[in-house]
Formats: sequence, C-alpha cells, structure tokens
Amino acid sequence: MYEADTASVYHDFYRERKGKDYAAEAAHLAALVRERMPQASSLLDVACGSGSHLEHFVHEFEHVEGIELSEAMLSVARPLLPGVRLHQGDMRDFSLDRRFSAVTCMYSSIGYTAHEAGLRQTIACLARHLEPGGVLLVEAWWTPGELLDRYVAGDTVKVGDRTISRVSHTVDLGDRSRMEVHWVVADPEHGIRHVAEQHELALFEQAQYEAAFELAGLTVEHIRPAWSGPGLFVGVLR
Repeated sequence: MYEADTASVYHDFYRERKGKDYAAEAAHLAALVRERMPQASSLLDVACGSGSHLEHFVHEFEHVEGIELSEAMLSVARPLLPGVRLHQGDMRDFSLDRRFSAVTCMYSSIGYTAHEAGLRQTIACLARHLEPGGVLLVEAWWTPGELLDRYVAGDTVKVGDRTISRVSHTVDLGDRSRMEVHWVVADPEHGIRHVAEQHELALFEQAQYEAAFELAGLTVEHIRPAWSGPGLFVGVLR
C-alpha cells in the first residue's frame, strides 16, 4: 500500500518518464472501445492509481469513474479530477451502483491478482460492471516465456525543484515475478530521501487470460499496441 508521499512521487515520475504518454494511450483505448461499441458513453477505470489515464478519459466519454485500492493514490487523484466519482475498493471484488460502456484495467495491475483463481474472480467482477455489448480492456503483465529474468531498469526525471530516480530489478520465480524498486527523491526542503518497495506479479499464460474472459461471458482478443510490451486483452460482453 502506498503512503501519501510515495504516491505523489509515483505520480510525478510516470507523468514525466520518457516514453510514457497517458494522453495518447487514453485516446487509443477510447478508439478501441468505439470500434466495438460506437455509442459508448461511460467508462470505469479499475486500479486507476493517481488518475493519470482518467484525466484524459474525461475528454473521451460523457461519464467516467475510477476505483483504486490505495487511499494514498486516491488522495493524489481527487484534486486532479473534480466532479469525478473515485471509489476505494479491491478490483477482485467490488460492486458499484451502475454499469459502464467500457471498463479498463491498465499498467499490468492485473498481475497483482496473484493466481489463476484471482484472475478469474477479477475478470468476472469487471465484466459484471459492463453494459451488454460493453468493452473490457486489460493491460497484461508478461507471460512466463516473455519475462526477462534479472532485468534492470533505471530512470531519472525532474519535476519542478524535485528530482526523482527509480531503479528496479526483476527476477523470474516461475509462476510470478518479483520486482524490487528503489526510489531516491531530492528536493531543497527535504534533502534526499530513499524508499524501497517490492512487488510480486503473477505470470499468466495467454490461455489463462483468454479462459478468464470467456468464463466471464466475453469474447476476447489479444493485441499489442506499440506503447504496451505485454499487450492488451480486449473483450466484448456477449
């Protein structure tokens, strides 16, 4: 669970990180939805984080909402999204009072479902929030054969007078990956701070994703836009 300061650092880092374009991703996702449901008017962003996709979805759909497990992330998102309903909840099991034309779950958050039963539970929950003919878009995490074992990444960005560096190391544990992330943040007021995190994400086979969609009553296809290495699973509720 993110603390408030870490959530703010995360938000600033990914907004400025080279190669991450939330506006372009949101526009592409909206186009994918309308290809399948031209009359789409509403969207729910699940595991919405600090709201960086939702900031752009508000220009694509008449009505948008978000749901996120971390209250710290929501505390960052709320000032950016006045008038948008943001809910705290677990993507594996939540119930809202309406259905949507589209549901999205981005940035490989689906990997946190931990095991195949959790994956199926989550996809079923997301599907229950779709209108008939509605579209579900889930950004996958790597499959077991695709993950680069012992992969190291590192980036530094500057936001105002704050400099943020992120270094990560990811190992393949067979049915899951373990990513160790270290943040170093420096600004004039607080000096230099260091935060370490560890994330475990399940490594599902493509067939496991597809089975989860089909069991939830969705058609499914896998596409690989240039901006997403693991790709997207796109489903339409029958």
